[in-house]
Amino acid sequence: MNVNSEIPGAPRAEIADLMQSGLGRLVALRHEMAELRETLGDLGMLCDPATERQVARLIAELDTHAPSITMVGQIKSGKTSLVNAMVGRPGLLPADVNPWTSVVTSLHVNERQAEGAPVASFQFFNGDEWDHLVSYGGRIGELSARAGANEELQKIHDQIAEMREKTRARLGRRFELLLGQRHDYGHLDDDLVQRYVCLGDDFDGYGQSDQQGRFADITKPADLYLKVPSLPVPLCLRDTPGVNDTFLMREQITIKSLRDSRLCVVVLSASQALSSVDMGLIRLISTLKSKGIVIFVNRIDELSDPASQLPDIRNSILTTFERLNGPKDPAIVFGSAYWANMALGGGFGAMARDSAETLRAFAAVTPGLQGADPTRRDVIWQMSGMPALLECLSERIAEDTGTRFLAHIRKRARNIVSGLRATTSVASMRLDGNAIDVMAPAPLAALLDRVEAEAHQHLNAELDRVFAAFAARVDQSHARFLDRALESLLQHLEQKGEDQVWKYSPDGLRMLLRTSHQVLRKNLGSTCVAVYGATANRLAQAYRQAVAVEVDGFTVTPPGPVEVPAPVSLGATIVLDLQTSLWQSWWRKRRGYRAYASGFHDLIAAETAPIIAELKDRQAAEIRQAAIARLADFLAEQRAILMDFVDKAHLSMHDLRSLFGISSQAERAELLDLLYDELSWAEDADIEAEELTTREGTAA
Repeated sequence: MNVNSEIPGAPRAEIADLMQSGLGRLVALRHEMAELRETLGDLGMLCDPATERQVARLIAELDTHAPSITMVGQIKSGKTSLVNAMVGRPGLLPADVNPWTSVVTSLHVNERQAEGAPVASFQFFNGDEWDHLVSYGGRIGELSARAGANEELQKIHDQIAEMREKTRARLGRRFELLLGQRHDYGHLDDDLVQRYVCLGDDFDGYGQSDQQGRFADITKPADLYLKVPSLPVPLCLRDTPGVNDTFLMREQITIKSLRDSRLCVVVLSASQALSSVDMGLIRLISTLKSKGIVIFVNRIDELSDPASQLPDIRNSILTTFERLNGPKDPAIVFGSAYWANMALGGGFGAMARDSAETLRAFAAVTPGLQGADPTRRDVIWQMSGMPALLECLSERIAEDTGTRFLAHIRKRARNIVSGLRATTSVASMRLDGNAIDVMAPAPLAALLDRVEAEAHQHLNAELDRVFAAFAARVDQSHARFLDRALESLLQHLEQKGEDQVWKYSPDGLRMLLRTSHQVLRKNLGSTCVAVYGATANRLAQAYRQAVAVEVDGFTVTPPGPVEVPAPVSLGATIVLDLQTSLWQSWWRKRRGYRAYASGFHDLIAAETAPIIAELKDRQAAEIRQAAIARLADFLAEQRAILMDFVDKAHLSMHDLRSLFGISSQAERAELLDLLYDELSWAEDADIEAEELTTREGTAA
């Protein structure tokens, strides 16, 4: 079946009605974006070619904006089936994959693409990544090697060798050549998806090019582009591997997906709600804002009595989160991806008997559905929890991501309008016969060069201070953790001896580092506000230097501070988290208190070094780059506006009349005033968003 074809047994109009349930806030966001786009279009018609290009860039950013939602959860929690239901494509992504072949799949829904762009893209591991996997066993292999767990390490090597041989058998001599490549396609169907994403074991006839899972072992991410008319705005849904992957094969990729998203859906299984394997899951999401997390408890169709069992499951989740320092007061939605896909596909008659009876009994006691026919698709869809999930996601996208993004676009558009108003005002004065002294383009360009150099120097100096303080705090937290852990270790040895394995949680280190990151976020925000604001004031002075008259209502609005991604790398697994035979093996190889102490220090220093480096170096560098890039974009936009301003001021009276026209000048000024007023509420929206961020950061 082609994934874009009609869903068997489900009329398209009926499915569209189902999927629009709960999307009211996204519909409102779409209207707001359309109105802003129309405003930008009106602005573009009042611009010269240079300024029009700036407006066109804003329109392009508006058109390509697609909030990301990352799906995480246990293996077999049903997150892939849930993703399929969210896009109205039952069976689109294969639900049965193993840890070795699971792929991070991004569904780009309704995103704009260039003509002829691929609708399916699959990137393979490069040679270095593959060598690291087969040589060291990936992340779990590194842990095993450092802990001296030879038994586990040998098991991993054996499994990797088996996977490698099967991969070579399927791909033949092309295997090495494929590493690092990307396969792009202009079509999307079931066979294609399963070839790259599905399970890669136990095939006959290795020479066939269309085998299920043929490339799954070496595929890292998959990007699929879909049109889903029922979804009002573009979205990116990322389906990640299960976090209880024994081999931690894709942990780092999942971490990156979370870091790049503002919204996370955690999928749990109602039948095994937060078991011990979910420690890794809780670690990963504990660094995210509570408002950025939605818990979806799936598989309620497998419960014997959902009506009586769901309150207990909710309490269990909240208790576990509180005990393990998980998110505070997360949104929890109960549902069934199976029921959702049945509503989209075969309907009530296609359900397994036990599931159908559970649905019938649960619907009979559900407020608002008592007495309703449980065989109706809309009732099945309601019971699946999909409307509640979509409503929850819609609210968070509209209130957070959408508000901030639109406020940012409006600020930049407002600056363009302000510059145009200044140009128009000066033109009016000249057309009225007033002589105006305006700076020549060359001296103005030199002035702006100085402003830009000073702004970048100011920002870099402040960022140096912020990141130096952050690095010192991180190092201090790291050292403090090691000191406390060593003290605990020595006390254990003194009181209980060497025969009893010592256990110590690294969550204390994570909490210290998280606090350091929160301070960084606060200090960076303050720095950006101060430097961007000072630069805006300096640019306003440049305007006043460029023209010898005061322009009424002229302002330069600084951009808002850059977003600081959550430190999800703190959730990465280290040896102390495992508390299994890996740790026991390390423990039993030590002899003597001194050996335990020095060995532990070296082990944990090696284990935590990548996390520390991630925070201090790579993530800090990315944040710095983002802050500098935002300043550079702001300066470039203002330069274009101001240079156009002085260029217009030096036009001859003949050219000035031709360009503006005496009769149309008043109308132009009036239109610009209207556009300015229309965009000016962005400042209030942005202030409100920043205050919300500050409150959330303080609460965290």
